[in-house]
Amino acid sequence: MSRTPDVSVVIPTCDRPALVTRAVRSALAQSVAEIEVVVVVDGADAGTQAALAAIPDPRLRVLPLPERGGAPNARNVGVRAARARWTAFLDDDDEWLPRKLEVQLALAATATAGSPIVASRLVNRTPRAEFVLPRRLPAAGEPICEYLTVRRGLFHGDGFIQTSTIMAPTELLRRVPFTVGLRRQQELDWTLRALEHDDVELLMAAEPLVLWHQDEDRPRISLSSPWAAQLEWLRSTRPLLTRKAYAAIALSVVGSMAATTRDPKVFRTVLADARRHGQPGAIDYLTYLQIWMVPPHLRHALRDRILDRRRRPTGPRTAADHTGADLPPARSDQVAADSGNP
Repeated sequence: MSRTPDVSVVIPTCDRPALVTRAVRSALAQSVAEIEVVVVVDGADAGTQAALAAIPDPRLRVLPLPERGGAPNARNVGVRAARARWTAFLDDDDEWLPRKLEVQLALAATATAGSPIVASRLVNRTPRAEFVLPRRLPAAGEPICEYLTVRRGLFHGDGFIQTSTIMAPTELLRRVPFTVGLRRQQELDWTLRALEHDDVELLMAAEPLVLWHQDEDRPRISLSSPWAAQLEWLRSTRPLLTRKAYAAIALSVVGSMAATTRDPKVFRTVLADARRHGQPGAIDYLTYLQIWMVPPHLRHALRDRILDRRRRPTGPRTAADHTGADLPPARSDQVAADSGNP
């Protein structure tokens, strides 16, 4: 490929050849044809490389890494190899709808800042249903950190950003790389740090442009993941958050991880931290209590029943008609079911 592409697509992958080939084909089928697809294979993975070699498209490049470094590192490697002005991310277990890049490039042209982050809604597809996230777009003047974290209901948040929806200037992604070693909140961490730069703004396409597949055969992170490490990340991120956003993350995201310990001392530690550095609201306190007091299977059953009743349509429905339900347990780079995001 001699011509500079309009968009570089970066897909990190490891040991999931069937899923990554589906993702690659959805990228190559975009209405924007002048693209390159850079698949970063995270560690030795002959099966994935063989599957990708069977796709006869010169726009596809495969970069195998000698050892595993995690998804943030693989994304950074892909960004460094990108040739286009814009880079868009696609997780290997997701798909893009055909006009995803076309819509985002048009939206980027309306930006008032020099380095816009362009995201979109997505269709969350589970065995139970499919529904659109985020439930709403940011309000005028609303702090983005609060939009992405603060809840308005016990079982869900309103704002959301997911890796496969993000398109941003390649220069910005090199200036603000993903945090290597961070297991959770990778998108939120990157977005907050990028928005600290004066030339950055967040634009959100109103239509869903990504299929986010849930409950597939893929590694997941347990809610028993080290809560102390997540709390340390939150504390390090405090300068980027309002007090409301800090409390929301502490009592939902960190709380969902800490609750698996069933340790009263841990309960008090997380609660005290949220009160010391944040400004919890009634929903935050109630969320924290139900995470600790209600067994997960009962909480999830109640959640599904309540939200299913709220979103039940009166006539024929499409994916865009779904107003959403709380997410099932999240994969390693996503927010858990009890977090401030969905």
